[in-house]
Amino acid sequence: MKPIIDLVTKLGPARLAAMAAVTLTLIGFFAFLILRVSRPDMGVLFSDLSMQDSAAVIRDLDARGIRYETKGDTGQTILAPRADLPRLRMDLAGKGLPAQGGVGYEIFDKGDAFSSTNFVQNVNHLRALEGELARSIRAIGRVQAARVHLVLPERRLFERDRETPSAAIVLKLMGDLDPGQVRAIRHLAASAVEGLRPDRVSIVDERGRLLADGARGADQEGAAALEDRQVGLEKRLRAQIEDVVAGIVGPGRARVQVNAELDLNRIESRSETFDPESRVVRSSQTRTESSLTGSPEGGPTSVGNELPGANGGEKAAAQKDATNKNEETTNYEISRVTKTEVAEGGRLKRLSVAVVVDGVYATGADGKQTYAPRQPAEIERITALVRSAVGFDKARGDQIEVVNLRFAEGPAGSAQFDEPGLVQSLLSPSKEDVMRLGELGVLALLTLIVLMTVVRPLVKQVLAPIADGTGATVVGVEGLPAGATITLAGPGGGTMTVVDRDSPAARLMEFAKINGQVQAETVQRVVDMVRASPAETVEVLRSWIHED
Repeated sequence: MKPIIDLVTKLGPARLAAMAAVTLTLIGFFAFLILRVSRPDMGVLFSDLSMQDSAAVIRDLDARGIRYETKGDTGQTILAPRADLPRLRMDLAGKGLPAQGGVGYEIFDKGDAFSSTNFVQNVNHLRALEGELARSIRAIGRVQAARVHLVLPERRLFERDRETPSAAIVLKLMGDLDPGQVRAIRHLAASAVEGLRPDRVSIVDERGRLLADGARGADQEGAAALEDRQVGLEKRLRAQIEDVVAGIVGPGRARVQVNAELDLNRIESRSETFDPESRVVRSSQTRTESSLTGSPEGGPTSVGNELPGANGGEKAAAQKDATNKNEETTNYEISRVTKTEVAEGGRLKRLSVAVVVDGVYATGADGKQTYAPRQPAEIERITALVRSAVGFDKARGDQIEVVNLRFAEGPAGSAQFDEPGLVQSLLSPSKEDVMRLGELGVLALLTLIVLMTVVRPLVKQVLAPIADGTGATVVGVEGLPAGATITLAGPGGGTMTVVDRDSPAARLMEFAKINGQVQAETVQRVVDMVRASPAETVEVLRSWIHED
């Protein structure tokens, strides 16, 4: 241990402190670099969470022992290792997390129903119904989150006219909903609430756009339905035409516009037709009457003449007339046809289609593309296909135009679906790779700055040679002439004298160095002896004093 102690003694407290500072600095800095480089790449697991959902997700991650980070004042955003994001999302979804803060019918599983008032029960029922509707709406593909507000008027006694319920739905979408999906949401809410009509449901998205108006009347609702029908018809016809034309001229080399004019009038007609040739006996009635009329001969008829024995008992011959009457009545039913026709609004009145197709491009010997228009016969065939696709009707006044014009942008190159290799991945890195490389570059630059500005001066100060009492240091250096003097830079300054190792001066210096070490050891032994026997040391010193 003595050489180590001697080395420490020669270095001195200043250099020891510098060495300790350098060691601690290097350990701390490289520990930071190792932790930062070995830290997993974090990605967003969930964002815009409520406090309840955030707490539930964090509890599950703690139970799994997975590292996570939170952002926001209430932990609205949770970060997790990017490699584990798909698995974590599937596992949490299987547990119903996040629940988006919605409350369903499980609200009745908590609390005492006997101690709850009727008002509390009604409020809980309303909350549960809104939560269940929100969960059902979130099951639709493009709906990310939903909030439902129901207005259910209270039924009063002796109330003749009851107010109609209404609903308001706020959606957070991933994209846009088509009119069919909006109608499906309205009918879903109306079917789940008693007395709620679809036209009383208003829908708004997160950007404040009104997707469905629940305050307009039936007439406005019908007009909106017709407008949606027109848009849907034009979209369907445009898709059909693009599919047909793209198969001939190539994808993206045709532009199609469709204008469908609809008849919005509602027509109701009634007609009644009689057929005189078609007769059917409905009823037949026959009546026959017979009667006799006349008076006795010889005078007028009287009571006396009619008595028995009158006129000598001779019965006078009577003059009588007979009358017969036949009557027949026949009723016929003529066939009749009654027809009632109702033509609702929205019939296709006229159709206009405009199609623009690009020409043909060919690559020349010099590698440049040349444009050539399409042949008229090809344009005619495309026109015939478009007419068949849209159901062209000349009597209706339909119009179809197919024109060949050169597009402003040239044709795009063929898409490459080959998997990129290592070189291509390095030449075209992703956004995550660029961020990672930038982070490593910044850390490397900081490391270089620390080494050059902090570590290098400290190492120089630690490794500086030990000077003697005069401020000059004598060393042996090969390659320099003997007797050369080197001036030391830095706060301490001083000079160094260079000598040859094989010269007499060098040998004398080595001898002096050894002699000095021996003398130092002898002095140290004397000091130890004095400290061990102070009384004897005093007696020896007294005897030396009294000697001649």
